[in-house]
Amino acid sequence: MSHGFLPDRLPRIARHIDSYVEAGKLPGALCLVSRSGEEAFFHAAGLADMERGIPMRRDAVVRLYSMTKPVVSVALLALYEEGRFQLDDPVANAIPGWDALQVFEGGDGERLLTRPAAPMTIKHLLTHTSGLTYGFLSEHPVETMYRAAQVPGGGTLRDMVEKLGRIPLKFQPGTRWNYGVSTDVCGHLAERFSGAPLDELVAERITRPLGMEDSGFHVREQAAERFAACYRHKAPAGYELQDDAATSRYLRRPTFFSGGGGMVGTLDDYHRFARMLLGKGELEGRRVLGRKTVEYMTTNHLLGNRDLAAMGQPVFSETSYDGIGFGLGVSVVIDPAAANVLDSPGEFAWGGAASTYFWVDPREEVIVVFLTQLLPSSTYPIRRELKTLVYQALA
Repeated sequence: MSHGFLPDRLPRIARHIDSYVEAGKLPGALCLVSRSGEEAFFHAAGLADMERGIPMRRDAVVRLYSMTKPVVSVALLALYEEGRFQLDDPVANAIPGWDALQVFEGGDGERLLTRPAAPMTIKHLLTHTSGLTYGFLSEHPVETMYRAAQVPGGGTLRDMVEKLGRIPLKFQPGTRWNYGVSTDVCGHLAERFSGAPLDELVAERITRPLGMEDSGFHVREQAAERFAACYRHKAPAGYELQDDAATSRYLRRPTFFSGGGGMVGTLDDYHRFARMLLGKGELEGRRVLGRKTVEYMTTNHLLGNRDLAAMGQPVFSETSYDGIGFGLGVSVVIDPAAANVLDSPGEFAWGGAASTYFWVDPREEVIVVFLTQLLPSSTYPIRRELKTLVYQALA
């Protein structure tokens, strides 16, 4: 056995990933599985840059997109531990003008009907129950307004929250779960509470203490040659270049530090972050969060212990959300049977738009980090497939 895994079953993971690459569905991929902090399986397949024929190496730097969210949530919770705010504080206490937020009632365009919003709290932001949304999700009038206002867009986080203050919420805070720019607003709050730009705060509180040398809001000059290209799915089963690694905006420090999706990183860097969470906030003698904070973060916070499906989000990406709750910045498994996939109660996770994914299973002490660079993440069900492939190999 290898760290509690059956060695004759672990290769099934590699064969499955290879089948995606060989079929031309994924350009390349990396997968790391550990148990109790010890590596049990690693596999690299395909290319990081198809145009230049560069293999997908273990130290490839990739766009994390929404896998940024757990990192920024941890940064904000580190400030919470210092008494900078309370989770039930109104967001309006920290953002001028947000005490006059409106909620969408009906209509569109100039005939939009709204009503005053109930107070939005910081916990609403961390749990994505704030009423905020993303402009790319649908043709809902509020999301149309996001696109017109170019939210989140460029500029700075302060510019974004000023725009958001003029756009109605999609629903009353606390009543539904909806994916959106909530964690970007968390990033803005972290800047306000700390007095530091978000990239510097994340470096000071998380990436530097944990030794995540290649993780941040842009690619370090020394790592540019290891930066992977990003691809977009092209039907029926191919892809095309979406972001050239040699000319990408990620090669330069931005002005907009997207707390919801702006970071880059490597497989081993993110594994160190996940190990810190499995270690209840500590890794190799460096403490990022307190034990109770991590336990609280990875508890389901949806009203009445409901799952995401009951909170208005039955499916996101390719994943069913029956049996899946949400904590402070991560999804949380509350009912594996309802989720219809091999899981453990209390397992927490999140993924990114380029089909990346990680999960931490405290019960089995298992961590899995999967990285590729294919938009959108809903193209293939590889995240659910990986769950089966990893758990079937446990002794």
